Amino acid sequence: MAVLARMVACPLAIEIRSGAIAALPGLLSDGRISAGGHVAVVVGPGQGEEVAAELRPKLANAEIHPVSGGTVQAALELVESLRESSYDAVVGIGGGRTLDVAKYAASQAGLPMVSVATNLAHDGIASPVASLEDKGHKGSYGVHIPIAVVVDLDYVRRSPAEQLRSGIGDALSNLGALADWELAAEDRGEPIDGLAAAFARSGAESLLRRTDDLGTDGFQRTLAEALVLSGLAMAVAGSSRPCSGACHEISHAVDALYPGQASHGEQVAVGSLFASVLREDGLVEPLDAAFRRHGVARLPGDIGLSAEQFSAAVAHAPSTRPDRYTILERLDLSESEVGARVDRYIDAFDR
Repeated sequence: MAVLARMVACPLAIEIRSGAIAALPGLLSDGRISAGGHVAVVVGPGQGEEVAAELRPKLANAEIHPVSGGTVQAALELVESLRESSYDAVVGIGGGRTLDVAKYAASQAGLPMVSVATNLAHDGIASPVASLEDKGHKGSYGVHIPIAVVVDLDYVRRSPAEQLRSGIGDALSNLGALADWELAAEDRGEPIDGLAAAFARSGAESLLRRTDDLGTDGFQRTLAEALVLSGLAMAVAGSSRPCSGACHEISHAVDALYPGQASHGEQVAVGSLFASVLREDGLVEPLDAAFRRHGVARLPGDIGLSAEQFSAAVAHAPSTRPDRYTILERLDLSESEVGARVDRYIDAFDR
């Protein structure tokens, strides 16, 4: 008999609303994740600690594990702590670094992980990928997808606007990543997973032309859903392909050449717009308009790079993901050609 359906890994529960964190104990119990609240609560500095304090009276059997820094070493130390006791699950609370450490450690310890996001700066909220630093170099590690995802808009509302702008850049870059995937299909016969593409595209498209302020509940809910759908797209594809193209190659190159320059989402936004210009596709105008509307980085100067530095990053970008085919690999520009394209790009959009 022919296979009539496929199984797709996805969270058992997704809660995106105001007051969602207060309902976490019930979610753990009703979702049969941890009936008695025997969980390891992993918190980072800042809002994560505040959320843990709010939950402590309701999760009397939970143990708090503070972590700092998004490194492989921090994750491995957490793994050892998890193995010293018996837990039903890991609950990661905080921003991207904390969640990535918790996801990696939970996977290594063989425990389900609940992702509780206090900001919307990136698409790792529900993804099967942990981005961690090891000896000064950032790498991506495959992990189990979170068993549940919680985004409390009350906490998101208090996060800096820069984090929301970073999330916008990461979510909208899906459109360019999908365009690069299509190039790979045309030039190399690389298969495209239609379901993964649909998840990645629908999340980005829902955000692309929204005109309400990024501080509104409606906008933040749409952004959160777009980031969650990005995570599901990666889970379906079994890789970051539907959400990572030339834009991410450029961001990885910036990290390698000029570490600590800007947030991941800001770098991806600039890389995404530049890559769209290289592809000469229909994304240029709507992307530029969306980034302008919400104050998202568009030019190298917006992320603290000169034209020469950005050109160096673009030239270095293909080496960051040798297995990935994008507009950068198709054009195979020389260093001088890259510099000329970057100069024209800045002249055209610096207005």
